[in-house]
Amino acid sequence: MIALTAAEIAEITNGQLLADPDVTPGSVVTDSREAISGSLYVAKPGENADGHAFVGAAFDKGAVLALAEREIADADGRTYPSVIVDDAVLAMGALAAEQVRRIRARREASGEQLTVIGITGSAGKTTTKDLLAGILSTEANTVAPQGSYNGEVGVPLTVFQAGFDTRYLVIEMGATGIGHIRYLADMVAPEIGVVLGVGTAHAGEFGGVENIATAKGELVEALHPTGTAVLNLDDPRVAAMAERTPATVLGFSARQAAAKGPAVRAEHLDTNASGHPEFDLELPGEAPVRVSSRLIGEHHVSNLLAAAAAAHAAGIPAAHIGASLSSQSAASRWRMERTERPDGVTVINDAYNANPESMRAALRTLADLGQGRRTWAVLGAMLELGEDSIREHTAVGTQVVRLNISRLVVVGREARSLYVSAVQEGSWGDECIFAETADEAYDLLQEQLEPGDLVLFKSSNSIGLRHLGDRIALPPQNPATANEGSELL
Repeated sequence: MIALTAAEIAEITNGQLLADPDVTPGSVVTDSREAISGSLYVAKPGENADGHAFVGAAFDKGAVLALAEREIADADGRTYPSVIVDDAVLAMGALAAEQVRRIRARREASGEQLTVIGITGSAGKTTTKDLLAGILSTEANTVAPQGSYNGEVGVPLTVFQAGFDTRYLVIEMGATGIGHIRYLADMVAPEIGVVLGVGTAHAGEFGGVENIATAKGELVEALHPTGTAVLNLDDPRVAAMAERTPATVLGFSARQAAAKGPAVRAEHLDTNASGHPEFDLELPGEAPVRVSSRLIGEHHVSNLLAAAAAAHAAGIPAAHIGASLSSQSAASRWRMERTERPDGVTVINDAYNANPESMRAALRTLADLGQGRRTWAVLGAMLELGEDSIREHTAVGTQVVRLNISRLVVVGREARSLYVSAVQEGSWGDECIFAETADEAYDLLQEQLEPGDLVLFKSSNSIGLRHLGDRIALPPQNPATANEGSELL
């Protein structure tokens, strides 16, 4: 975080100053446990707890100022040093916007540049963000989100990691309604906006896929005419966003879609025996470069091309882009994360999140990698699909059978329609099993997995199958030696 005094914070947020005006925090936290000496603690209301209840804990850890919606006093009745605002989250956004403005102005004054790149889409945001940050960080100081920080709190927290030496600022943008991405885009004013796809994730919250398209397109609508909109030409709803932006359009395509204007393409695409995509990367005006990705699954080609297109728009040479994409593995957890157990069982944990599009892609990858092996699909519910939920789960169950996946384990009542459709399609007996809980599925897998098996875990985040995948990825213990070295107390 660049230095702002308490007085400046109050002015930027239109807040009431109840602190020494010269106090200057050095970092921003929203979790009191993460406070360190010199922190600004944002006391925001939460789903499960009110941050105001932890103001004292934050100051005990070293916080010097609170951004709060009401005064909080210590045990002696003294008000903690604070800036009082109407809405702490909106105040965070105002601070983040000012941070970006000041960094950009300082760098421009010294003949340098800050390039902000926003990324949105129904799937692939975090993987694309990680790939792009990997490319850019080899060229200059780059700041990108931790994990999937992509909302009205996560985006400011990412911005607060930037400083006057930041050359590239990569921002992941998520939304659960129309207007959310516009708010984030106005906050960071990106020069480059990337739209990956419009899927059915959160369709229930948005009220339909067309509303999702409206929301995702807010990113490219917010671009300046001197900016660049990076659009997935393989998604018709995204390709149509070219009409919604004043910026230059740079498309990307893994399917050789016809396009007007420049586009980034994958030629001679194939996947090797380990499931890693390989292709010739074609960037406008540059000679093709070979990319041999270390990611698993052909569906990642779209993410690779999106990262390449954004890096190209930022001025990175093709050779540097290709070399970086070929060197990077998955940087964030639970995205086609592969573990080889000592006993010969292979675990692919792709259960960070799930929607119909990513579920189909993961199952196709399982089928491709599992040729000659016994394959297991351990699947949980895809949430927030609204009225399409039963239909989409039914389609996945049918796909599992048609892909000849050896075993299907469906976990949890929310996904029961997936199990029923697989049975009706022709999978029965021990080919298709329904488990009420993750613990029940764990016991089953521990008993039945054999050397050479390949097992995929996939569900929406809150279902928690990523944790089941972690448990199964651990080497199995020999019951006879499991307690060696322990003591009875």
